[in-house]
Amino acid sequence: MSDMKDIIRLPKDLGLAVKSARQELGIKTTDIARHSGRSRDILNRLERGEDVNVSSLMDILAAMGLVLRIERAGLPTLEEMTARFADLDEDDDAP
Repeated sequence: MSDMKDIIRLPKDLGLAVKSARQELGIKTTDIARHSGRSRDILNRLERGEDVNVSSLMDILAAMGLVLRIERAGLPTLEEMTARFADLDEDDDAP
């Protein structure tokens, strides 16, 4: 499984981490929906980085055999900053 210690700072990061874990574990969305008691739509919204409520998130993670860990954030790494701002065009500030 990929590095399950990915740093999650944004809902998009959480969605990508959940989707990646689901795919690597080989779990179908229908199985997660059935075991979590949540709809596939909620799981799909979570994986896209959209808002879902905390209880839905926890139910989905439990159905996947995953948990959250809370830790002090600290400053983002250079790699995180580069990835976060990679989509910005340097010419945007030019006159």
